[in-house]
Amino acid sequence: MTSPSSPTRYRGGADVAEIVRSGFAESFHRGSVAVVDPRGALVASVGDATSPVFLRSAVKPLLAVAMLRAGWQPADAAELAVAAASHRGEPAHVARVEAILSAAGLDGDALQCPADLPSDPAARDALVAAGVGPRRTYMTCSGKHAAMVATCVAAGWDPGAYREPDHPLQRAAASVIEQLTGEPIAATGVDGCGVPVFAVSLTGLARASARLVEAAEGTEERAVADAMRAHPHLVEGAGQADARAMEAVGGLLAKFGAEGLHLLAAPGAGAVAVKIDDGAQRASMPVALRAFTTLGGLSVPASAKQAVDDLTAPELWGGGRPVGHLRTLL
Repeated sequence: MTSPSSPTRYRGGADVAEIVRSGFAESFHRGSVAVVDPRGALVASVGDATSPVFLRSAVKPLLAVAMLRAGWQPADAAELAVAAASHRGEPAHVARVEAILSAAGLDGDALQCPADLPSDPAARDALVAAGVGPRRTYMTCSGKHAAMVATCVAAGWDPGAYREPDHPLQRAAASVIEQLTGEPIAATGVDGCGVPVFAVSLTGLARASARLVEAAEGTEERAVADAMRAHPHLVEGAGQADARAMEAVGGLLAKFGAEGLHLLAAPGAGAVAVKIDDGAQRASMPVALRAFTTLGGLSVPASAKQAVDDLTAPELWGGGRPVGHLRTLL
């Protein structure tokens, strides 16, 4: 599904990272970067920061804002964090998804995301060993879907049609995205989990991310940002890049999206949005962090320097030992 008018095509970016193995650059990643200040003004860019891209799961914090505004009331910040998560199906993730559904008088059958096994190896292996098959609650986007159907119950909307682009929930989501990004949605498609996915520019995504962390206490934007930062392990998974970044740098908000999307934001520092052209996730966090510290306003405390260095230049292994690294080119 696309919008009636054809949007401006994303033009692609510049070289932003290379893979160096045994001193030899064997692969390169191209991409685009938008860096904004705390007010949302573009202060630096690489590649194409103005043409629309599908936001994929990087949009989840904005969707969580929309659901709060529509009347959903999560029991606590942990449930709100899972609503904005691309989780790995760890027991803590699934428990929050099931709690959201139960509070709305629903169960996993209300979800319309694909059934799946956890992407976390330990959680997946434990279920397979127990003879448990794929379930919708294990799928990486089930927190978002659970919050969507719970929002429908709270607002009196039909939860059975929540994935349709003309459903009140999706119209509310589109409106909030346009308001926070400061841009009209250029295209609407179908995301991997089945709900609508919206296209705006990287600059718009960065601007919206800055607005979340700069928002006043008591606002829906601030509630989402605070929940994600308070429960980083629920936003992706224990030991994963987003969780490690938020745990290392106080106040940092991080969220990846499929096809090489990544956003980072911090109060007083602005925000960064990244798109890796080939969709490779391995380059998105390193490029985003490097851009935020060299082109943006993020200051890394000494206590977090090693963790940030590890995320910015992840090692490559060969024969059971480090033999290279990803090197950013910003």
